[in-house]
Amino acid sequence: MSPTITKIESREFEYPLEDVGTDKHGFNLVYAPGETTTRKLFGVQIHTDEGITGEYVGGNSPAAAQYNIISQYLIGKDPLKREKHWSECKRALRKYDRMGIGPIDIALWDFAGKYYDAPIHELLGTYRERIPAYASTYHGDDAGGLDSPEAFADFAEECRDEGFGGFKIHGWGGGDDARSLDREVEAVHAVGDAVGDEMDLMHDPACELETFADALELGRALDEQDFFWYEDPFRDGGISQHAHKKLAQKLDTPILQTEHIRGLEIKSDFAASEATDFLRADPEYDAGITGAIKVARMAEAFGLDVEFHAPGPAQRHCIAACRNSNYYEMALVHPDCQNTQPPVYEGGYSDLMDAVDDDGTVGVPDGPGLGVEYDWDYIEDNTTGSVHVYE
Repeated sequence: MSPTITKIESREFEYPLEDVGTDKHGFNLVYAPGETTTRKLFGVQIHTDEGITGEYVGGNSPAAAQYNIISQYLIGKDPLKREKHWSECKRALRKYDRMGIGPIDIALWDFAGKYYDAPIHELLGTYRERIPAYASTYHGDDAGGLDSPEAFADFAEECRDEGFGGFKIHGWGGGDDARSLDREVEAVHAVGDAVGDEMDLMHDPACELETFADALELGRALDEQDFFWYEDPFRDGGISQHAHKKLAQKLDTPILQTEHIRGLEIKSDFAASEATDFLRADPEYDAGITGAIKVARMAEAFGLDVEFHAPGPAQRHCIAACRNSNYYEMALVHPDCQNTQPPVYEGGYSDLMDAVDDDGTVGVPDGPGLGVEYDWDYIEDNTTGSVHVYE
C-alpha cells in the first residue's frame, strides 16, 4: 500500500530580531540599536498514515494564502508522487505567483527522505557534502553599523578572517536622503581595495537604483574592482530581459538575475536571451526543491551556473546535488547584530556566521529528509493565532 496524506497543518508564528529595524520606507532590514523587529514565518506539517510527517519552516503570508487552494487537493494523495503534485499545483495556481507550492513541496521531500531513511541530497543525487559560503550583508544603515564605505570594508576583512570566500554588499536605500550613488561607488572601491585579491565580491542593490545611468555607473565601478557578479540593480524589480541584456553588453561584471521572476519557462527565457550570466533559484520561491532543481538542470543545459538565494537546509540539499553552483548565501550578516535565522532548530543546525568552517564551507545535513529537527514547542508558543488545518 502506498502512503497517504491524512492532514496538512500550517501555523504562523513570530520571533524577535534584536537591534534590527527597517529603513525609512519600512522595506529593508537594517541595524537599529535598541529596536526589536518581529518577523513572521510558517511551520508546515504534512501528516501521513505511515506515522511519518513531512515538515518545513519558512515561507510568507502571500505563499501561505495559496495553501488554501492546493492543500485540499493533496489530502488522500500519495506523498511520494511529488512530480505529479507539482504539475497539478502549478496549473491550479496559474493565475498567481505559485510561491505557495514551495514550502509544501519541500515538506513532501522531507517526508520522502524520512520514508526512505536518506537525506534529500541523496535522493537528488549527491555531488558534494561541503559547500563554499559567502557573507551576504544587511543593507547599509546610518546608525553606526554598516554606515560607511569604510565600515563595509572593515566587515569584509572580518568575514575574510572568519573563513568566508566571498562577500556581498547590500547597499543603502529606503529614502531619497539615504540613496547616494557616490557612497555606493565608494563602498565598492573600499571593499575591493581591502579584500578584492582574497575574496570573490558581489553587489546586490536589491532594485534600489533608479536609472539605467546609475546602474551603469555602479557597474563600471564593479568592473574596476573585478566583482564576481552584479545582482538586481534596476527599479524594474529584476524582471526585464531587455534592460539586463543591454546592461550586460556594456559591462564586464557578470549579471545575476531571476530571483524575482517565477517559473522555469521565464527563467529559461532569461538564459536564452542572454539577459543574465548566472541564474537565481530558491526552493521557497521557485515551487519547491522540485522547481529549484529544474532551474539548476536547465541552467546546466545552457552552460550556466545557478546560485541559490538565501540560507536554509533546503538550499543546502539543492546545492549539494548541483555541480554548477558556486556559493551558499549566509544571510543576513552584520558586525553588530544577529543573523535573521529563526530560533527553531534543535540539534546542531545553524546558519549563523560561526557555522562556516575555517575552509569557508558549510556542511549538508546528513539525517533523513531535510536532516533538521524543529522546535515545535517554540513555534506553538509563539503562534500568532493563524493556524490552518486541512484534512
